[in-house]
Amino acid sequence: MLTAEKELRVSEKAEKLKGSEIIKLAREVNDKISKGEQITNLTIGDFNPQIYAIPEKLKTCIAEAYQKDQTNYPPDDGVAALREQVSVYIKRYAGLNYQPNEVLITGGARPIIYSLYQTIVDPGDKVIFPIPSWNNNHYCHLHQAQALTIETKAENNFMPLASDIAPLVKEAALVALCSPLNPTGTMFGEKELTKICELIIEENKRRAPNQKPLYLLFDQIYWKLTYDGAIHQNPVSLRPEMRDYTIFVDGLSKAFAATGLRVGWTYGPKRVIDKMKAVLGHIGAWAPKPEQVAVADFLTHTPEVESYLSTIKNRLYTSLLALYNGFSALKEKGYPIAVIKPQSGLYLSVYINLKGYKLPDGEIITNTEQTTFFLLNYARLAIVPFKAFGTQNDDPWYRISVGNCKVEEIPELFIRLEKVLAQLSK
Repeated sequence: MLTAEKELRVSEKAEKLKGSEIIKLAREVNDKISKGEQITNLTIGDFNPQIYAIPEKLKTCIAEAYQKDQTNYPPDDGVAALREQVSVYIKRYAGLNYQPNEVLITGGARPIIYSLYQTIVDPGDKVIFPIPSWNNNHYCHLHQAQALTIETKAENNFMPLASDIAPLVKEAALVALCSPLNPTGTMFGEKELTKICELIIEENKRRAPNQKPLYLLFDQIYWKLTYDGAIHQNPVSLRPEMRDYTIFVDGLSKAFAATGLRVGWTYGPKRVIDKMKAVLGHIGAWAPKPEQVAVADFLTHTPEVESYLSTIKNRLYTSLLALYNGFSALKEKGYPIAVIKPQSGLYLSVYINLKGYKLPDGEIITNTEQTTFFLLNYARLAIVPFKAFGTQNDDPWYRISVGNCKVEEIPELFIRLEKVLAQLSK
């Protein structure tokens, strides 16, 4: 009989797969909270339903779907009524023309990305993506792809430039982009995204007719959450030729605070969407049928949809702006902090560089990991370093998520944070 201590071998892929740094940090935070510590937890890109509930109309639609016993398997491409309503939704709000048979419903956004990699990327193929970005490194590992990473810069809002991508396109099968970007809360402007589209179009003109095109994974799951006049741009609206090469990642999760409902959708070239459907059919990563039926119903109620979107945007931006102003004030006081004004999504990018500072007990902070745990243990502030999104270990930039943040708690957070920062010395 095997003992509990014996290490059982598994596949090389599984052996080398790294777990989520965010989830690892969250476990430590939750352990402290379970012991009664008062932690301001701004780590997870999720919504506290006690702060951000899903729309009331959507709750009613879900209850009705269960009452009508809509509990069997959904169609493998999604409930027809939902695919139709997604087609209407993206036409109304984004000006994109995709027919219901070009739409695929999935169990949230992750199965979209997984099945897209499975559909596009062969072992050994190369994938271009920026860092920081969410999970492309892990998807490359799972699909035995070669990662062609682009180190982005704060002065460009951590968005990749066309000039960064240009030298890599001839080698690649896929460009994976996200805008608005997780983890930064920033987004592409029209000029730069247009240049990137033109690169992909020209590369595909160069390729032989029987050669696999260079595709674009365009994750716009946060696109309905933009602030202060920022305008979301998408590749197909900018360059209609991109329709043949662009697969969108989209869904209900972020704009409607509905992460746990697991209703995502993708749209793109029909042949690619059909192949993704076939992949997912072997996995069963479908959104639950009652939720699909409910969301289809909910999206027909345009006044409720628009009212909710307006409300959640205002509330999120109020919290993001309060945090931005608080960090800006600390910067003005001379603390080693910088912050980028929020443009979109749930996130704020904050630079906190405490390397070289001495703690009250005499210990000197030498790396970002120590900074992270100093903030957690002394300031009771939990935030995620960009290391969790693929950057170098000592990158002093952090993602702050406001989905678990009450705006009225923010002033006290900065009183606490400044108090502990003032205890540091060089």
